[in-house]
Amino acid sequence: MKRIVIAGVSGAIGGALATSFIERDPDATVVGLCRNPEQAPKALLFHTKGGVLAWDAGDSASPATVAEALEPIMAKGEGIDTFIYAAGLLHGSGMFPEKRLEDLNSDSMARAFAVNSTGFGLLVQALLPWLRHREFKRIVAISAKVGSIGDNRFGGWYAYRSSKAALNMLVRNLSVELPRRCRPVACLSLHPGTTESALSEPFSQSLAKLTVRTPAETAANLITVLEGVDEEDNGRFLNWDGSELPW
Repeated sequence: MKRIVIAGVSGAIGGALATSFIERDPDATVVGLCRNPEQAPKALLFHTKGGVLAWDAGDSASPATVAEALEPIMAKGEGIDTFIYAAGLLHGSGMFPEKRLEDLNSDSMARAFAVNSTGFGLLVQALLPWLRHREFKRIVAISAKVGSIGDNRFGGWYAYRSSKAALNMLVRNLSVELPRRCRPVACLSLHPGTTESALSEPFSQSLAKLTVRTPAETAANLITVLEGVDEEDNGRFLNWDGSELPW
């Protein structure tokens, strides 16, 4: 993995992934995307081969701006060999996971879908010219086990669950279309496992009985999975340990 683009590098997992890739291979070109570039990890801000580009998942024009800014950094002919979508929204100002049907809110649903699913599809669309090269490439969505329809036994968290399920469907759609246009390719969803982050912080008490990993540990686990991925893994939903998850 030498030419990498990661969306959501101001978040715990996206930032840890960018840092880990740079530490593993200082010669790799790593480009991070986030709404506030100054909040990206220092390793990426000072990386001489790549950098940070401004991107807002809620702005439909933002992917085109990213594509324009990416051209001087990463030639389309050489392309991207790894694209990771690590942006995610569970809670925020005036927004918290729903416990019951009465908590549903259209604005919260729209925000969740923009960040957790739509942003992924629009970025892949914008980056398509960088995915047409003949080397193997990975297109990866950092999803969540709670986005699994088959595994949902507790309900609640309507906006987050629904938007992550939509993200998984985008991955499945791409896994059908892109092999016809960008082969060799593997499009997959990855569940990172429970990770210490701003996203999980409000639920620290309820997570006490679970194994909670540091962002660096999660990044290491995910990179290990990605290093073992090939074309046969196209269209899969994988756990942080490489095992299969139900859609």
